[in-house]
Amino acid sequence: MYLNWQVEQVEEGILLRTFLKRKHISKQLLASVKHQPGGRIEVNGQEENVLYKVKAGDEVKVTFPKEKQSEGLLPEFGPLEILFEDDFLLVLNKPAGMASIPAQYHPTGSVANYVKGYYQTRGIDSAVHIVTRLDRETSGVMLLAKTRFAHARLSEFLQRGDLKRRYQAFVSGQLTEASGSIVAPIGRRSVSIMERIVTPEGKYAKTNYERIQSYQGFDHLRISLETGRTHQIRVHFSHIGHPLIGDEMYKGPTELCTRQALHSYHLHLLHPLTEEYMVFEAPLPLDMQNILKQTKKISNSSEVM
Repeated sequence: MYLNWQVEQVEEGILLRTFLKRKHISKQLLASVKHQPGGRIEVNGQEENVLYKVKAGDEVKVTFPKEKQSEGLLPEFGPLEILFEDDFLLVLNKPAGMASIPAQYHPTGSVANYVKGYYQTRGIDSAVHIVTRLDRETSGVMLLAKTRFAHARLSEFLQRGDLKRRYQAFVSGQLTEASGSIVAPIGRRSVSIMERIVTPEGKYAKTNYERIQSYQGFDHLRISLETGRTHQIRVHFSHIGHPLIGDEMYKGPTELCTRQALHSYHLHLLHPLTEEYMVFEAPLPLDMQNILKQTKKISNSSEVM
């Protein structure tokens, strides 16, 4: 994989390393280009040192070294619901029941396994870079980067708020307020590897919500996060006495659903190369749609999407 640019008049005279920094080539990525097999920096077809002073009209090309595959990640072959794909991005609609990455005692069946298999069948020379991980039982839009360059840029966008997700969830009972925020620090429960709790020793976390509709036994919410703590939505709503339906870990009722009723329905971001604004959405999965169809509404609110 390579990237190339033409030097503009206003850039003339700067060092090649400065030029590449302005093109979002990080020090770490530049080091890999310089020192790993297959990496190459060229100006007008000739290999150049980063101390070269660029001139207007120069054609700069950076060829990235072959990405190292995780040898422990086993490829699997099966269907993936792809919402979008180009040389930099892979956007999926993940089903509930599929982990994002394999675990020690569950080395197969994850998104990462199937993506590695998909890359192999398509001859795509890329490692698996998951940008927005989802819990096993959470469905919806999931973002992967296809290059180290794209992964670094997307991580930067995530940190500065240019990459955002929105969720829909069914929370037990009826909330007092139709919209609001939950601000409560989250940390790991000392006796559990997986479970999180609200604790003064935890990290700052903020969850915003808006009610779409009330149903008999639960509220259907639209949710956005200002932080990205593990299990944040699940922990916060359990903390205020309204755990997600189906969320057995956080004491949610399981009569209507046997997995947490949580869906990542919206993702917006800037493209890592062009910085074009992009939006991806996935409708509620059938299990959540069926719950809505089979449950009586008890108030009226505006619909989402």
